[in-house]
Amino acid sequence: MTNIKRVQVVVAGAGPVGSVAAMYLAMNGVDVILAETGADNAADLRASTFHPPTLEMLDQIKVTDYLMGMGLKSPVYHWRDRKSGEIYPFDFGELAGDTKYPFRLQCEQYHLSRKLSDRLTEEPNAEVLFNHRLVWFQQDDEGVDVALETPTEIVRVRADYLIGADGASSIVRKWLGIEFDGFTYPERFLCLSTEQEIRDEIPDLAYVNYVSDADEWMVLLRVPTLWRVLVPANEETTEELLSEDKKNRVFGGFLKDGESVQTRHRTIYRVHQRVAKQFRKDRVLLIGDSAHLNNPLGGFGMNSGVHDAFNLCEKLVDVLKGADDELLDVFDRQRRTMTHSFTQQQTIENMEIMRGGQGEAHARRREKMLSMQTDDDARRQYLLRQSMIASLREAAAIV
Repeated sequence: MTNIKRVQVVVAGAGPVGSVAAMYLAMNGVDVILAETGADNAADLRASTFHPPTLEMLDQIKVTDYLMGMGLKSPVYHWRDRKSGEIYPFDFGELAGDTKYPFRLQCEQYHLSRKLSDRLTEEPNAEVLFNHRLVWFQQDDEGVDVALETPTEIVRVRADYLIGADGASSIVRKWLGIEFDGFTYPERFLCLSTEQEIRDEIPDLAYVNYVSDADEWMVLLRVPTLWRVLVPANEETTEELLSEDKKNRVFGGFLKDGESVQTRHRTIYRVHQRVAKQFRKDRVLLIGDSAHLNNPLGGFGMNSGVHDAFNLCEKLVDVLKGADDELLDVFDRQRRTMTHSFTQQQTIENMEIMRGGQGEAHARRREKMLSMQTDDDARRQYLLRQSMIASLREAAAIV
């Protein structure tokens, strides 16, 4: 019979959220296995924004300085109206009294997961297992039996707790039979990237720009080596979306010569707004995309997943030391409530602003953006929400 590994916690999924959870646990004396289906940490290009409180959390596991060296500080971001050309700037620098990091950091998420996975191999109480796919688990009153499939064998693990950080198609969530309520946006999203310096032609661009337009809204954001452009895909076929003609039209819509732009990536994906009915079922817990999905407008997805990881793991460390496991129900209440009342609500609202239109609703949104430019209190409250500081303060009040 194959030997059974014994560990306190198995974390399924070595993306940024799972890697953060495993590192926090390891640094706090917990024996942990981080199991990942893939051969390494995938270079997912979707998430690229780290919000102020996320940087503060990552400071606790000593990785923020590394990310700062890899990324770009972006204190100011823009809401732009494509038809009128109006620009509404918002400056996180106004929150300097609320956070150590009053800016967004633009840095691809895989830098975080790769760095932490490398560091975990140096932790004596941690093990990183790539090419190990979770295929089965069963829990009882004392722990969880987990089966991890490799190309050559099934590895059996006995753990006190299992954390599912295994993404939108989470096997952990599916095995638990937990409903994943919500909806999928009818349009797909197209993401194009280029090394061309767009600010050579549009010098007043911020590193992060949300461009509202009834015909084709757009996100323009900068990461250290690339500009990324996100547009709705509508009814076009996959072949049309990935074509030179589509690329030329997208870049030609805001640059003089779209045909001359060379792209590094062309990616199509669907976007969902979904939340799991439970984030905890006894000794199995869900965090990140396995627990909730939202559209990318505002950069809340990965950040809220990191917030899940810290909220859960702070409590799990105490439980493993003998505290009442009711703490894990508090995790569920805090993070699921915030997912509904903040992340889902705010990202849906952001999407509606982007979709624009030129009617009455557009006029109301424009008036709101305009008024915040001169209303210091309203702008501050808005920045506290957009930076995710407000959501964490609200979550802390839930018991």
